[in-house]
Amino acid sequence: MLRRSVLSLAAAGLAAPGIARAQAGWPEGPVRIIVPFPPGGMTDIVARLFQPKLQEALGKPVVVENRGGASGSVGAAEAARAAPDGNTWLLAFDTEATNQTTMRLPYRLMQAFAPVSLVATGPLVLVANKDAPWKTFGEVVAAAKRAPDTISYGTTGVGALSHVSMALLQQTGGFKLTHVPYRGGGPLAQAVVAGEVPLGIGSLPSLAQQIKAGALRPLGVTTETESRHLPGVKSFAQQGFPGFEAPTWLAFLGRAGAPEPALRRMGEAMSQALSAPEVRARIEEQGVDVLAGGVERCRRFLNSEVQRWGRVIRDNNITLDG
Repeated sequence: MLRRSVLSLAAAGLAAPGIARAQAGWPEGPVRIIVPFPPGGMTDIVARLFQPKLQEALGKPVVVENRGGASGSVGAAEAARAAPDGNTWLLAFDTEATNQTTMRLPYRLMQAFAPVSLVATGPLVLVANKDAPWKTFGEVVAAAKRAPDTISYGTTGVGALSHVSMALLQQTGGFKLTHVPYRGGGPLAQAVVAGEVPLGIGSLPSLAQQIKAGALRPLGVTTETESRHLPGVKSFAQQGFPGFEAPTWLAFLGRAGAPEPALRRMGEAMSQALSAPEVRARIEEQGVDVLAGGVERCRRFLNSEVQRWGRVIRDNNITLDG
């Protein structure tokens, strides 16, 4: 479909010169990867881990640019505005799926971008303050059913995957907790350790240090089964919520309409970079598993995430105001 679109434009004399050149010998110059979060976070770290191998595979400079703000939507919007010449790419995070419903965006994920590859997936983890009375997630559910809305839990923000995944658990299990949003994983971890909220859910990297120190007690993970990054902690699917899964993820995307040769070569270069043992090992140190899926797998996954979490957001009336 992409090939037919580009050829049709060229035949009509409308194709931009940059696109024609990209088809002939991409890349001709530097390539940029937009990371839609500030430096130092997991998305930024992962991008900078595979960037040298990607540069090596392409034979041209690859520059990582941080464009943080609004749960990743600022950087994604910039990538969506870029010319479809194969020179701008996006490393998308799981918030991109929920942003599609919680925000009024100038782009739509599945129309603005061309999936290239999944990069990694990992668990969110529900934790309790070490002095909280619940030793298991089942005890939390039972307590919440006895006294709805009396137990609070923190997340990394309204509409974040941590928020909507807990909304789905409550919807499925018939219990109610009180949501308290924080501005990211660091503030969330500090709040649960300090006892501002007795429970919190976030990515494993943001909570791992406090878990290891014994300040936080893990109660469940959102992967389908136990995560090897947190052995001994059961998934919610294993704790009475069969089929429940809400992995955090990273996906590598190009611009829709980019030349097919550029998309294909970038996919091959990403596969090569993520297959390098040293790159894979260092990425997985972040508490995720490298999952270098191809174009169709990535497309199906993204579409499923947008549709699934969109339903949960609408069913639970989740808005950025509450």
